[in-house]
Amino acid sequence: MRFETTLQRTVEARGVGLHSGVPVSIRVRPAPAANGIVFLRSDLNSFPIAASWRHVARVSYATSLMRQGVLISTTEHLLSTFYSLGIDNAFIEIDNLEVPIMDGSGQPFVDLVREAGVKELRRRRRYLRIRRTVTVEDKGKRISILPDDCFRLTCDVEYPEPVGRQEIEMEVTPDNYTSRIAPARTFGFETDLEQMRNMGLIRGATLDNAVCFAPSGALNPGGLRFPDECCRHKALDLIGDLALLGRPLLGHVIAERAGHAMHTALVSKIMSDSSLYEILTLDQLATRVVHALVS
Repeated sequence: MRFETTLQRTVEARGVGLHSGVPVSIRVRPAPAANGIVFLRSDLNSFPIAASWRHVARVSYATSLMRQGVLISTTEHLLSTFYSLGIDNAFIEIDNLEVPIMDGSGQPFVDLVREAGVKELRRRRRYLRIRRTVTVEDKGKRISILPDDCFRLTCDVEYPEPVGRQEIEMEVTPDNYTSRIAPARTFGFETDLEQMRNMGLIRGATLDNAVCFAPSGALNPGGLRFPDECCRHKALDLIGDLALLGRPLLGHVIAERAGHAMHTALVSKIMSDSSLYEILTLDQLATRVVHALVS
């Protein structure tokens, strides 16, 4: 995409928070060029929190943003969808602290974008292109990003059976995201439910908005949407956390058993060193490629 985008019209959705269990409504409005994605706590005088790495607060079982003590939680599914579908600018009015989980995937947010329509703006899109490899490692887990002229990811996960080891590799495009990533739902394990509830988590979780695995397999009546649904959902989460870069990405991200904390640590490491990346338009990138071929 050569130009920034926003939505054609305002759309709304309602649901509950996965971890808080509280009812919540969102209203997504068009925004001008160079605005970015901004959450507005409509229950707190429309207090604004930009979807930015600068506001990352908590990243254990979800990615939360905080500004001046005001929190927005579980942002990753909505941001993942906007980032992958190329929505650069939007206001997201939200009347509670947690983005609704919907069915646990990105699909309801894809449907929301389709309902709203996409509007091209007059400002050229500026991409963040990785110039040299960046890596974050911790306890046998790793996430790296390599230079590339498109947004590509490789993601693997490893869990006890019946999940096991899974891997996915793809270029992130609107079509690939919609067909291969968006329908994949959040998931957990029956053996962890009591502990997580004792921690004050998953109060809104049901089999309608999350996959739950027992030793025998998924407990959900409809089963899995993909054999490797867990890995696909981890890729969805990863994209949502990378959206906090604030610009469309050109690079190859390789995540090996990584999670929210490592995703956001990678984003922070990139943004803390401007020598690791450059900002350019697709026209500038194309000119550079032509010059390289000629020389």
